[in-house]
Amino acid sequence: MPNVADLYKTTTTLPIVGPLVGERAFSFLFAQKAPYFASIHPRFTKVEPNHAELVIPKRRSVQNHIGTVHAIALCNGLEAAMGALAESTIPKNKRWIPKGMDISYTAKATTDITCIAETDPEQWTSDNPDLHVRVKGVRTDGVVVIEGVIKLWVTEKPKKD
Repeated sequence: MPNVADLYKTTTTLPIVGPLVGERAFSFLFAQKAPYFASIHPRFTKVEPNHAELVIPKRRSVQNHIGTVHAIALCNGLEAAMGALAESTIPKNKRWIPKGMDISYTAKATTDITCIAETDPEQWTSDNPDLHVRVKGVRTDGVVVIEGVIKLWVTEKPKKD
């Protein structure tokens, strides 16, 4: 399977398509792999090793009873960003699976939210299978509305005979 970061770069740099249409095409295709992600209408804006960002547009389908972006929609966005980061970063001889999430809600999500996932390169080469991805969601005015870590279990792929 091609590297997710390479696919993002290809779709966003096609001269005929342009970056905005390319971001939307990549986001649509990414959500087809894990259809629940489509429920938040993500628009990836950056996908590279150790860093991924996407925007959740504030629209009725992701709002709660007080008109802010729902907490679970925020978690869905953070997990999508983490998944793109993990697929873009993980060495070819390893595999990953999420095993938990520790999140704090720090402010009302009253605007579109940019979900950001980050790791350090050395985390992926460590022998420690516990890998924590730093995640946060930021309003358009720069206020962090959600932050925490998504815990991954990273192990060697089984050897093929």
